[in-house]
Amino acid sequence: MIGKFKKSISHAGEVIKEQAAALGDAAKQKGYDIIGDWISILPKLKSYGFEVSFFSLSVSINPTLEVELVGEAEKFDMEYIEKLLEESKGSTPLNLVFTSIKTTHQFHQRAELETLNPLCVRIRVRLSPEIRVSYGEPICE
Repeated sequence: MIGKFKKSISHAGEVIKEQAAALGDAAKQKGYDIIGDWISILPKLKSYGFEVSFFSLSVSINPTLEVELVGEAEKFDMEYIEKLLEESKGSTPLNLVFTSIKTTHQFHQRAELETLNPLCVRIRVRLSPEIRVSYGEPICE
């Protein structure tokens, strides 16, 4: 009886390991699919006036893409940002980038701060993306 019980527990443990590995592989593949969507917008962002200054890929169960883009802050005034938002309606990644730029621009103007160069956009893509927009270069990073 104890032998059957041990065998059942061992079998259950193997099944759990297989399921965990399958879930990990599925999550990893989903992460790569999401990263692929974001990589595909980089040429478009370049055509709008950004240059890639940093590109990194971390490989794990939750792969992570980090891209930093820089552009001339003066070029990205509210009129240009609104135009880019209109053009990006069919692309969720592009729309997220330009919405983040617009929001940062509005708060920056509300703070009555001088426009600093460069305009920097840092995108961190995991199963959930993170977009950070800043004016100027951070001193403490």
